[in-house]
Amino acid sequence: MASTDEIGQAAQHASSNGTTPPGRPPADGAAAPGASMPRWLPRAMVLALALIAVFQLGSWAFHQLTGLLINILIAFFLALAVEPAVSWMAARGMRRGLGTFLVFLAVTVVAAGFVTLLGSMLAGQIVTMVESFPDYLDSVINWINTHFRTDLKRVDIQEGLLRSDWLRNYVQNSATGVLDVSAQVLGGLFQLLTIGLFSFYFAADGPRLRRTICSVLPPARQAEVLRAWEIAVDKTGGYLYSRGLMALVSGVAHYVLLEALGVPYAPVLAVWVGLVSQFIPTIGTYLAGALPMLIAFTVDPWYALWVLIFVVIYQQFENYVLQPKVTSKTVDIHPAVAFGSVVAGTALLGAVGALIAIPAIATLQAFLGAYVKRYAVTDDPRVHGHRGRGNGPGPIVRLRRVWRRLGSAERPRS
Repeated sequence: MASTDEIGQAAQHASSNGTTPPGRPPADGAAAPGASMPRWLPRAMVLALALIAVFQLGSWAFHQLTGLLINILIAFFLALAVEPAVSWMAARGMRRGLGTFLVFLAVTVVAAGFVTLLGSMLAGQIVTMVESFPDYLDSVINWINTHFRTDLKRVDIQEGLLRSDWLRNYVQNSATGVLDVSAQVLGGLFQLLTIGLFSFYFAADGPRLRRTICSVLPPARQAEVLRAWEIAVDKTGGYLYSRGLMALVSGVAHYVLLEALGVPYAPVLAVWVGLVSQFIPTIGTYLAGALPMLIAFTVDPWYALWVLIFVVIYQQFENYVLQPKVTSKTVDIHPAVAFGSVVAGTALLGAVGALIAIPAIATLQAFLGAYVKRYAVTDDPRVHGHRGRGNGPGPIVRLRRVWRRLGSAERPRS
């Protein structure tokens, strides 16, 4: 092997002759100066661009399909709600498809009847208001003329309104709004049809859907999926049936009040209060009571006050007496947890999230409760909300002793 001195002498000799000595070969994986880019760099760039394109495409598709995914979610929970009734019919020899059809037919008939009755009530009230509007306008004009010494006439006011630019602009905007409302109604009907079809297939083909999901999972995971499915069916069905029972009680109670006060359309208003108060969480009772209060106000303003007082009292009775007994075996969750789940569901999915939040949280709570290990609680007063007293006397006992000492010190000695 040549020594370092010999290598240096050879390099000096080569440079003196005008030639450049060969450089040291580059290390593995490093590019020499002036060489082309590494072979892996183009493939990495193409892969990064492909991943970005796939992510953008997936994000765009998700935003486009958000409405469909929400409809499928609603349909799934609706199918879970009717699953007990369909399974009960199937266990007695009826085909699941026919049982699902009968359940949905009953729900459709009840909903159509309620909408028809409510629509007729509102239409009757609107016709009554339109017919009595001239008399109401005359009374307002007479009051103004009496108190402000004016000479207003209804004919002059009507002609002024008909010739005003405000009325013409309002009619034009209303014509445009009618088209928008028509489009929204058609969209809502299509959405209901989509939810109905998906929920029908989910309920009718429930066993096949479970077999399809379990076929791609190992046996241990299959048991977990079936257990979660069973809990979801029990909690969702229990939530629906418990709410239906409380809606019946609420409707009967409000019907008795409205019938006693002589408020028109008492049966329809009672059904309205029962459904809205139970299926709109937390504030449903107060929203539902607004319509009976308005109708009662047209009869007598004091009747509206009585309705308001009854709504508030019944809400307290329902929260502290009725609801804990009815939901103790179906959807037993804390009121604060229920309220928080409704708020979170509303923030995520709007009104749909508010409706399905409580059964979803109840399902999750029941599923996790089977895997959370629990221990016996220690017998400590602090567990029950009492402060520890220690070994010495309590503060009340010490205060009594100090009071006695002061009293004995103030007494005159004999």
